[in-house]
Amino acid sequence: MTTGIKIAFICTGNSARSQIAEGFGKYYAKKFGKDIEVFSGGSKPVGYVHPLAIKVMAEKGIDISNNKSKSLNEIPLNEIDYLITLCGEAEKECPVIPNVKVEHWRILDPAGVNSSEEEKLKIFRKVRDLIDTKVKALIKRL
Repeated sequence: MTTGIKIAFICTGNSARSQIAEGFGKYYAKKFGKDIEVFSGGSKPVGYVHPLAIKVMAEKGIDISNNKSKSLNEIPLNEIDYLITLCGEAEKECPVIPNVKVEHWRILDPAGVNSSEEEKLKIFRKVRDLIDTKVKALIKRL
């Protein structure tokens, strides 16, 4: 059993934003030598990780292709130290967990954008880079 910090990133579908955040969280925890466990889940999981999320993370050298879309009851919320929501809907549906630090990051859902594949890819990269910056700063300060 680890004694480190546990972080959960949650959004609605657990297909893009929270998966990207989980990928960066695990990457930076390892890179900075931090004893941090990282989870992600969705209030209404869609059952898959978005192919463009996998693609834009691969561009950064982070493989999330084996990740699974999970519901909130599939992650150990009763053990979490930090709960980060990545959208307004997840914030509203966010479980109230005693003694857990909660942060709400309102980030555009790239999976919900209805445009050309090329435009979607640009938006996924923008969202990825924003999440990268926020997760890196979070992991550094813990």
